[in-house]
Amino acid sequence: MAGEPGAWSLLVRAARFTGRTLRAEWHAVVVDPVRSLAHRGLSGLLLAFVAAFGVIFFHDLAQHPAGAAWVRRLGGVTADLPLWLSLLRTPVSLYVPALDLPVWAGITQLFLAFALAELVLGRARTLAIAYVTTLAGTLTARLMIDLGPGWWGVGLPAACGTVLDTGPSAAVVGLFTYLAVVRRAPVVFTLTGGSMVWESVAVPNLAGREHLVAVSAAIVLGLLRGRRLRLPYARENRPAPVPPPSAPPVPPVPDPRTSAVLPADPTRARQCDGFRTSTGARTP
Repeated sequence: MAGEPGAWSLLVRAARFTGRTLRAEWHAVVVDPVRSLAHRGLSGLLLAFVAAFGVIFFHDLAQHPAGAAWVRRLGGVTADLPLWLSLLRTPVSLYVPALDLPVWAGITQLFLAFALAELVLGRARTLAIAYVTTLAGTLTARLMIDLGPGWWGVGLPAACGTVLDTGPSAAVVGLFTYLAVVRRAPVVFTLTGGSMVWESVAVPNLAGREHLVAVSAAIVLGLLRGRRLRLPYARENRPAPVPPPSAPPVPPVPDPRTSAVLPADPTRARQCDGFRTSTGARTP
């Protein structure tokens, strides 16, 4: 019975902490973006509309044989391609939907991820995070294939090099993870990271590993946000500060009340006496 008040107090504190956390996340992830949307209008969703319409366009284009060939030439990325060609096709591969994933279900997640990121982070940072996380997954997949089977389950067989690696899913999970880190949203972070871990365990394929890499890259970028790298020699080679030029000293102004009376000049006195004599005025 003596421990019940302490346990009840602990539960109350946990409930208050959870309430404050959820309230802060609600404002950071929902309220603030809605206010930004009301202020900027539909122009604040430009990237979201471009990403959604891009996926729809390439999906419709790939339904025809000739269009499918052009889509593969423009945005088809596989690990057996030369590195320069993979880097050249990676931006377009963001809009080429994956063959084994439902397109219309993924467009909603794509639109929401780009919309929130553009309203919170801005267009430049949104594009940078989407591209970096996608590129990190693509390059890591190439490294895993180069390692080969083994390496404590990290390496992949060479047959994975022919798997088509396209789709905006890595960018979507990267944007959600980055937003969760910088906006301190544990619920969004748990849903995003937890779903990727479950996907990689339930369906151990190349896409699941790339999603885990995208989540890891987004976490690192979120933790490094706002921090500048300081080199050890920056402080040593820093020039000494130059003192500002000092103003010339101002001579003190004598106080007429305390200044001493100077004695009369005898030469000037004699001149005055001579002047008085010449004019006929004599001094006694």
